[in-house]
Amino acid sequence: MWKKGQFRFTVAMVLMASMLAGCGGNNAPANNGGTANTGNTGNTAAAGNEGEADNAGNAEAPADNKPVTFTFFDANVGDTFDNPVAQEITKKTGVSLEIQQPTGNPSEKLNLMLASNDLPDIMDIGRGDILEKYIAAGALVPLNDLIDKYGTHIKEMYGDMLKKTRSADGKNYYLANWYGLEQYPVFGFLMRMDVMKELGVGDKVNNGEPFTSDEYVELLKKYKEKYPTSDGKPTVPITFNGENMGAITGSFKGMFGIMPYYQDGGELKTDVKDPRYLDMIKFMNSLYTQGLIDPEWATNKTQQYEQKLASGSYFSTADAFWNLGKPNTILKEAAKDPALKDESQFYPYKVLAPGVDPSKATYGPKSSLGWDGIGISKSNKDPVRAIQFLDFLASEEGQYLMMWGLEGKDWDMKDGKHVPRPETLEGFAKDWDGYSKQTGIRKWTWTIKNGPGSDGTPYDLIGRYQTDPVSALAIKNLADTSFDTAPFDNLGPSGGTPEAIIQQKVNETTSKYFPRMVMAASQDEAVATYEKMLKELETAGVSKLEKIYTDNYNKRMELWK
Repeated sequence: MWKKGQFRFTVAMVLMASMLAGCGGNNAPANNGGTANTGNTGNTAAAGNEGEADNAGNAEAPADNKPVTFTFFDANVGDTFDNPVAQEITKKTGVSLEIQQPTGNPSEKLNLMLASNDLPDIMDIGRGDILEKYIAAGALVPLNDLIDKYGTHIKEMYGDMLKKTRSADGKNYYLANWYGLEQYPVFGFLMRMDVMKELGVGDKVNNGEPFTSDEYVELLKKYKEKYPTSDGKPTVPITFNGENMGAITGSFKGMFGIMPYYQDGGELKTDVKDPRYLDMIKFMNSLYTQGLIDPEWATNKTQQYEQKLASGSYFSTADAFWNLGKPNTILKEAAKDPALKDESQFYPYKVLAPGVDPSKATYGPKSSLGWDGIGISKSNKDPVRAIQFLDFLASEEGQYLMMWGLEGKDWDMKDGKHVPRPETLEGFAKDWDGYSKQTGIRKWTWTIKNGPGSDGTPYDLIGRYQTDPVSALAIKNLADTSFDTAPFDNLGPSGGTPEAIIQQKVNETTSKYFPRMVMAASQDEAVATYEKMLKELETAGVSKLEKIYTDNYNKRMELWK
C-alpha cells in the first residue's frame, strides 16, 4: 500500500490532507498509488476453522445489549475506548473495548501474537501479508454464517464487496474499511496558478480542461524564458521528490494511461513491458535533456523537495496533490497581495500524452477493497456479540457516529441532511489530533465505507464535507481518472517463497534503471538503457513472476463471479 503525509496548517489543508493520508495515526483510506507488483495474492486458502461459530443464533434474535468487554488489537490507533463517541457506541451496543496497540512495530507484534497463539478478541490488521498469515493459520473465524444471521447492515452496506474479499476457500474472514471505489484524484502535474496566469494560460487555470503534453512543455519553456535565473542560477522549471518515486511514476503513468500491469492478450506482464512505458521514458528524457528537470531530482529528500517548491523558484512538479501542503502554506503566507494568496499555490492538472483518451488517463489508482481487515479471532468466546457489534458499526448510524460524532452536539439533522456544527469544523482546524482525541470523531475508522450516505452527505466528514481550493480543483480536473486497482492488488508471489526473492530483485532492478533512463544523455541512450533493463529483468526471472500474476489474476476473477 502507499504512504502519504498529512499537513494541518489551515482549515482547508486539514480537511484536505486528512481524507487521503495513508496509514498514519488517523487511519485514513489507502490510495494504492503507484503500481507495486509485490505482495501476496489476496486469496490464500485458509487452514482450519472450517466450521462457523457454534453459538451463532437465528436471524430473528434481537441484538444483545448486555455489557461485554472485548480486547481489540488496532494496528493504527491505541487510544483508550472512553471518549464521547466510544461511550455512545457502548451505550448503543453494550460493548466496551480494551484497545491494544503496540508502542513498537505493529507487524512485529502481530507476528508474535500469532506465533504465541495469544490473540485478542477482535483484530484490525492491514490487508496484505500478515492478514493472509492469520487466515492461513486459522486464527480468524469465518464470518459467513454470522453475517447471514446477524449482519443485516453488513450485507446491505458491503454488498458485492463481500464476494471480493473472500479467501480462496470461498469464506469471509474479515470486513474491510475504506472500501468501495471512490471517484477521487490522486496524482497530477502541479503548477503554480499565479505563474500560469502570467504565462498566458487563460481559462485553463480553472476550467477543468486537460493540457496536451505539447502545451505542458511549452509552459515549461515559457517559464524558463521569462525567469532565466533564480538565486543567480539557471532556472529549472520542474523538480521531484526523489524519496517518493511512486508519486513521480504514478503521475507520468497517469499521463500515458498505463495500468498496474500490461495485459498482453490473456497474460499479465510487468508494466515496463507496456509500449507506452517506453514512450513515457522518452518523454521524461526529453524534458531532462532540454534542461527542464532539476538535475538533482533523484537525490532530493522530502525536506529539500518541499523547500525548493516553497522557495518560489520552481514552476511545476508531479505528485499527489496533498503532498504539497507545507510548500503551499509557505507560498500563501509569502504572497504580497492577500487577496491573491490562494493563486500562489501549486494546483494539480491533467496532462495527456498523444493519443490518450482523457477518460483513459490513470492518475487516480484507488482500491475498492479498502485498507484494513477487521476480523474476529478464534479466541473470542462470544463471536455473536462481536458480529452484532461490527454490524452496528457498519450501519449508517454507526458510520456517522464514528465519523461525525454525536447528533445535537457535533452535528444536526437539517432538512433531512447531516450538517456539522461550525465548532466541530473549527476544532479540527485548530488541532486535528487533539480534537479527534477529545471528541472521538474519526478516531477509529473500522468498517468505514467510501462515499456518501443515503442523504448525500459523505461518511468522512473531515475528509470530504468541505474542501480547500487545491482539493476542489483537483476533483474538477482529475477525479474522472480514478480507476479500481482491486483486480490487480497483491497478485505477486507469497512471502518467503523463492519467487518472492525474484520479485524483490525485479523491483530493485526497475528502481535502479528508472532514474538512469530519465537522465540519459540522449534518447538513443535512454532506449538502450531501457533495453538493458529488460534483459536484466529476464535474467532475474520476471517471466516466472508474470505467470504467477496471470494465474492469480485468473483465480481472482473466477472467485469474484
